Order: sequence, then structure tokens, then C-alpha cells
Amino acid sequence: MLVIMDNQATEEQCHGVEDAIRALGFEPVSVPGAGRTAVCVTGNNDRVSAPMLERLPGVKQVIHVTQPYKLVSREVRGSSTKVTVGDAVFGGPEPVLVGGPCSVETEARTLAIAHKVKAAGAKVFRAGAYKPRTNPYSFQGLGEEGLHTLALVREETGLPVVTEVIDHDSADLVAEHADILQVGTRNMQNFSLLKRVGRAGKPVLLKRGMSATVEEWLQAAEYLLAEGNEDVILCERGVRTYNRHSRNTLDLNVVPLIRRLSHLPIVVDPSHGVGQRERVRPMARAALACGAQGLLIEVHTDPDTAYSDGSQTITVEEFEAIARDREILGRLEPIG
Repeated sequence: MLVIMDNQATEEQCHGVEDAIRALGFEPVSVPGAGRTAVCVTGNNDRVSAPMLERLPGVKQVIHVTQPYKLVSREVRGSSTKVTVGDAVFGGPEPVLVGGPCSVETEARTLAIAHKVKAAGAKVFRAGAYKPRTNPYSFQGLGEEGLHTLALVREETGLPVVTEVIDHDSADLVAEHADILQVGTRNMQNFSLLKRVGRAGKPVLLKRGMSATVEEWLQAAEYLLAEGNEDVILCERGVRTYNRHSRNTLDLNVVPLIRRLSHLPIVVDPSHGVGQRERVRPMARAALACGAQGLLIEVHTDPDTAYSDGSQTITVEEFEAIARDREILGRLEPIG
């Protein structure tokens, strides 16, 4: 439920509405908006009595939000959220390119890649210091050493860095070094971790779970916003289906759908979506054409020697080509 306050409502009247919501056993969340003040009722599974709230001084209208997710819904906030990190504006006028290797590697190699992707047009550098892997014997990342390398990348190149938070134990350390905290597909429904990350005070990139519905994905984002973090970026990275011709099935249907349902920006990770470097650029083009507000791409100066995911990692030259594609396709107006 959304309580719309009159334009002339006083601060005291707004606090009165919030107190009334708390008295009902729910939690009020202030929702900023152009030309209006609104208070969202959260924590309720059923409808809250509208007449009781409508009678309060300063209340103009009470709107029932039909979706189970509230704070991420366009029913609550009509204007699109922009998440600004350094020179990157997710949800801004042009799609943001995020590039880098799957994993943080040696300091020299990682810095070399970072300088190359920046020159090619990247606004954010990506690399995993901690790597949750299906196989326990696969490379698990460099951990704290990798975080220090990412700090050097920021210092030398000026690029903000995004890296994954995999558990509570490393959450504070990652938040200390990263500019954007990534929640990976395996942790999309790790609700205690979502709450922890939501309170970290950093923008969050939330990847869709490998078998998650759109509603489950948006409700995971709701956990982050419910903790007071409005700087959330959604990332489609492919879902698991019966297909065997690609690593995952890149579900680009969700891009225009998410832009209609939610005010949060959405980016696409074609690298994990296809799993083969030859298909990354075509699917990056498709993502841009259907309205993706950014691309998260695995890039390396020598992909065949990458520590992990080399088969889906593209060259810097291919990344430059995607940057040129963005200049054309990124100007397309979203349909619908």
C-alpha cells in the first residue's frame, strides 16, 4: 500500500502517518518523488485498511500496490532510478560498459587488463576476488589479496570496481574495497546475506538466480531496498533450461518486462548467458537493442590463459567492437 500525502502536508502530518502505520504493526518507508511525498506500507501480506489511513490529516490518497514486491515496483515509484558510481550512471542516457576478467589474477595482469578495458570504453572494472565454484577443486579466487589488487586498479585507472560478496565472513572486507557489491546467482535467495549487503552502504548489483522467476528476482531486490539501499542494479545472466547448446539461456525477454515493472536499472551479462566467446558480441548487441542499460562482460588480454571462464572471455579488441555497437544501439528508444 502507498499513502500519497497532499502537496501541502506538513512534516508533522507525515510523521503522524508513519506512526499510524507502525501502530498497525507494519513498517513505513518514505518514497521520494517529483512533486509529492509518499509513504509505503511494508511488512503486510494482506490489505491494510485504507479508510483508517485516508482519514489522517495531510493524506491525499491511498493506493493498493498489487505486486508482492513494493519498493522496487513502478506502482510505488514512477520515475526511473539512476545509480551513479564514478563516471558510470546506470539507468542514465547511455548503457554502461563493465569489463574485466572473471577472476582477479596477478597484480600485473589485472592492472594491464584494467588499463585496456578503460581505453576501450569501460566505465566500471569487474573481477572476482572470491569465486563460488560448482567444483570444489576449481580456482576459488585470491581472496583478500585480490581485493588489494582491485584497490590498485581503482587507484591507477580511476575506474570503480565491482566484485562479488559470497558470505557473511567476507562481507565487510569486500565492502571496504569495492565500489559495487555483486550478489551472484547462487546467492540471489540467500536472504540473510541480502539483508547484510543491503545495510553495507554501497550500490549492489543483483544477478538473477539461475532458476529464478522474475517475481522471485524482484522480491530479492526488495530485501535490499527494505534495508534502506536504493542503489540496486539488476543483472540478467541467463537461466538454466533444457538447452545444451549454450551454458545458459539468456532471457532477454525480461529486459523490457523489468523496465515496465520496476524503476531499477537492468544490465545484461552475455558472457555467462552463452558461455562461448564467439556468441558474446551478438548477444550483447541483442541486449542493447532490447533496452539493456548496461553490459557486464568478461574481457582479457589473453583469454586462453584466463584463470577461470576462459571459453566465454573475449579479447580487448572484441570489447572495443561492442563499445562501437553501443554507440549505435544504445540510442534506441525502449519500446512499450
